Amino acid sequence: MSGNSSRGKPILPGATVGVLGSGQLGRMFAIAARRMGYRVHTLSPDDDTPTGQVADREVQAAYDDLDAVSDFARHVDVVTFEFENVSAAATDAAEQFAPVRPAGSVLHTTQHRLREKTFLSVNGFPVTPNETVRSLAELEAALVRLGTPAVLKTAGWGYDGKGQSKIERASDAAAAWNKVATTEAVLEAWVPFKAEVSVVAARGLDGEYADFGVVANTHRNHILDLTVAPADVSDRVRREATEITRAILERLQVVGVLCVEFFLTHDDKLLVNELAPRPHNSGHFSFDACVTSQFEQQLRAICGLPLGSTELLRPAAMSNLLGDVWSDGEPNWAAACKLPNVKLHLYGKASPRPGRKMGHLTAFGNTPADAAATALAARDALLRRE
Repeated sequence: MSGNSSRGKPILPGATVGVLGSGQLGRMFAIAARRMGYRVHTLSPDDDTPTGQVADREVQAAYDDLDAVSDFARHVDVVTFEFENVSAAATDAAEQFAPVRPAGSVLHTTQHRLREKTFLSVNGFPVTPNETVRSLAELEAALVRLGTPAVLKTAGWGYDGKGQSKIERASDAAAAWNKVATTEAVLEAWVPFKAEVSVVAARGLDGEYADFGVVANTHRNHILDLTVAPADVSDRVRREATEITRAILERLQVVGVLCVEFFLTHDDKLLVNELAPRPHNSGHFSFDACVTSQFEQQLRAICGLPLGSTELLRPAAMSNLLGDVWSDGEPNWAAACKLPNVKLHLYGKASPRPGRKMGHLTAFGNTPADAAATALAARDALLRRE
């Protein structure tokens, strides 16, 4: 099978899609792809994975095993990602045998905070004031310029709050530098904000664009806890957030799905926090609540099909289920499922542990606030022991 033959043409149902990564994002993508008649192969260093459990083929190999990645790409028609921390060498190896979407250049920019911040700044997108830091001395100098509090983040390999440290006082610099344990980092000024919002969007092979609107996110211990759709923001903020998102996808020439996370300040200014070149936790509500989910949209985009409608059918909210829910034993699934406006998603992970994403609940309501209350009530119901 040669993906090269279909680089400029739609990749139609019956073809095989390759996914680098094998977690819950790949699992939900595979469910959407198989529903539309595609085959799915997944590659990651693990086996019996969330994606592998529903894929047609699961390949166990390291992402930097270029021979394995090349062989994987030989057997698929297009390659995409659910895990973006893949080396440029790996994407180059895959590209020899199948189109890679989004392109390796998109991953190269977004998987590294310094490259990402530079891209955003150079292109005029609003970002938090920041400076590059490569030593304790540079950190101390940057703190003088940016002030405290500030946040020190590793340049690469960070997600869900990993690889970052808040600096309350200049005297905390050495401890923060030792904590992030890196030779390259970014220091960001601390910006008080009233909300965190995000926009999940897709761009097709022909440049067609669609987004899922602005959603509101609440985090706990740096991990997404609750998403509410739509967000309670002004029409101006809604318009600006989607305009910025579209411009980012177009400037990066994304083919696929990308999420833009924003801080919304108290005076209603948007600052881009991070980019994720794949479906995103804050878009999970779309699996149940929209005409087309973010996962089906990813498939449509990378296969060169028209994008689907992103219409939100009802106000919705998504609450994450972390391993902490299992701390006192098996959750009370029946109690949550008894609520008529709730959908349960579990990811097939065998061992729950604190902070590990094990699943999520999606709830519907007459209003966003009603949906949020139901999502939280359903999660609380899981903890009721009978």
